[in-house]
Amino acid sequence: MLNDRLNRLSDYPFQRLRDLLGPLTPTANTDALALHIGEPQHTPPAIVARVLAENAHLWGRYPPVDGTPEFRAAVGDWLARRYGLGDGTFDADRQVLPIAGSREALFMAALAAVPEEKNGQRPVVLIPNPFYQVYLGAAVVAGAETVLLPATPEHGFLPDLDAIPEETLARTALMYLCTPSNPQGAVADLRYLESAVRLAQAFDFVLAVDECYAEIYTREPPAGTLQACTALEGGPRNVLVFHSLSKRSSVPGLRSGFVAGDPTLIDAFTRLRSYASAGVSLPALAASAALWREETHVEENRALYKAKFDAADEIFARHPDFRRPDGGFFLWLHVGDGEEATQRLWREEAIRVLPGAYLAHEDAGGRNPGAPFIRIALVHDLDTVTAALRRIIKRL
Repeated sequence: MLNDRLNRLSDYPFQRLRDLLGPLTPTANTDALALHIGEPQHTPPAIVARVLAENAHLWGRYPPVDGTPEFRAAVGDWLARRYGLGDGTFDADRQVLPIAGSREALFMAALAAVPEEKNGQRPVVLIPNPFYQVYLGAAVVAGAETVLLPATPEHGFLPDLDAIPEETLARTALMYLCTPSNPQGAVADLRYLESAVRLAQAFDFVLAVDECYAEIYTREPPAGTLQACTALEGGPRNVLVFHSLSKRSSVPGLRSGFVAGDPTLIDAFTRLRSYASAGVSLPALAASAALWREETHVEENRALYKAKFDAADEIFARHPDFRRPDGGFFLWLHVGDGEEATQRLWREEAIRVLPGAYLAHEDAGGRNPGAPFIRIALVHDLDTVTAALRRIIKRL
């Protein structure tokens, strides 16, 4: 029999999409196109194949859970460059842990952070709504009560931190944030992140910030949570940030990223991973270290996404609800009824997008904040994306 907590989880969004579109047959005389899943399709950097081949002799060794000194140093140097962390403010050997992509680690964050009780009551996990579904699954399996924080246009598609009741914060064990956010592409500024860190430290909960889209933007580089920590007396206490090479370097199959932050939390995370998961392979760690030290491919990758958003600006110029996101590679497009629009686009154009309702839950008033939206992943090449967006705008 399945664990009762697993039974409380609804179907994953992509299964719901299969159920929605399964009965429909596209009438379009064209190949089907998947714009529903955020799987980067850009060509991976050549350095990956080269470094993997150079380290092929290491496939026969079990990797240590905490990775290699070379990997941790590469990540530490990148964090220092990217977020301006000063000399001596960050110890990569104590504050960085390799992970097999961000999904697994974001899930494990709840297992590490959620106690049996918080201040004598059932612990709470705070989740933005809409959200990456792993946050909810992690909270449910950890046995926490989930409290959804509206991330709607009224507050720039980010949760209103000032609106969280103190009695809820007193029970909070973990808060998930995502910046740039999935699905909306909203970016938290430095003041917002400082406020989130202060809350975590004042109410003694773990702040887990998913920053896996941080290197895909078209205006200013998004601020980082560790950057915010440098201005605060408590430093990175109670803070974990999660990064991945999947989006930054277009290598989702490498399954490589890192979690960084509070050294006490990193130590606990290391012990948990020692029991629950395998380490990232030594050849993959070597390739990952090389990628974190190389920026040219990141700039080229970013330029490819910028060109696609420029095309979207032109194609959707007359759409009254079009908004160019500040980061990430999704369009979060208001269409009135996301499910109906998804069915129409599949039936008439053989294009799969994702209903926004599948990335959110109803609030206390019975309103699903994602219901009027669809999420479109701009992951294919420019010509493919441009042609697809022109077909989409005809049906909206």
